[in-house]
Amino acid sequence: MTFTDLLAVLKKEEYIFIQTHNYPDHDAVASAFALQYLLFELGVKSHIIYEGEIQRDSLVQMIDELGIDIKHCTNHSMTADHKIIIVDGCKGNKNVADLIGDEIAVIDHHLVEKPDDVPFADIRSDNGACSTIIYSYYKKSGIAVPRDVATAMMIGINMDTALLTRGVSSHDIEAYAELYTLSDIRLQNSILRNYIQSKDLSFYKYAIDNVKINDEIAFCYFPDGCNQNLLGILGDFFLALDEVEFVILCARNGGSINFSTRNEKKEWNAARAVQDALQGMGFGGGHADMAGGIVPDAAKFDPDAILVKFREILL
Repeated sequence: MTFTDLLAVLKKEEYIFIQTHNYPDHDAVASAFALQYLLFELGVKSHIIYEGEIQRDSLVQMIDELGIDIKHCTNHSMTADHKIIIVDGCKGNKNVADLIGDEIAVIDHHLVEKPDDVPFADIRSDNGACSTIIYSYYKKSGIAVPRDVATAMMIGINMDTALLTRGVSSHDIEAYAELYTLSDIRLQNSILRNYIQSKDLSFYKYAIDNVKINDEIAFCYFPDGCNQNLLGILGDFFLALDEVEFVILCARNGGSINFSTRNEKKEWNAARAVQDALQGMGFGGGHADMAGGIVPDAAKFDPDAILVKFREILL
């Protein structure tokens, strides 16, 4: 099925749902927002939904400033007949809830396997951001990108590529260059610069006081919790150290353990390392240079043992 074929199916629906991964980040929301506008211009109405929680204040600012209509899935009465497009995630992955409805499409840039039961799957793991994939649809359709949509996609690309320093492809560069003049640079810069708050500083202090660095690997466990998005931000912070090539951060949140990893070494792969380290007690995925994971049952987790596993895998 091509995008044109998908569009023909969607036009038969009263409206469809665009679903992000469970704890959406800037790129997931931007991709959904951009796809929603594009589909509307092509005659398809949609709602943006997620399962889980929106955790970062800078993402809330982006949603509010750009007027993005995104709601928790429980705010809609969904049925098995409703069509769902998943963006920045893939059906079957544990970070994408299996909601009631018919998943008809997946648009993703992570290292994932194409699901066999989804008619349309556009998976481009070489792209640094899912927003870049959505932008290619605008290019192909010839539909102009409005300022608010361009701003969202620019934020998504910048966030997921760490300001064009991580996992960047020529497609990301092309999208960045063309979206730059269309976007609200002031708003974009405000969100990109102000991505933490004073309440986050205690997590920085704990991490600095408790991080273990050895053989280019940095490790820190937060027994009292730290949300997934902040773990990623802290991972980038430690990766800036000259002595560090790989960062492993994990936190007990409720009854489960969340993981966030960052990697700068060509010989290592963050996604595979997380998958191998958590085998038998959890799951994970992502990219070669950044990945995440979860151990659903915290009772199965031992911080010292997991560090040993990662070291065996990497070294």
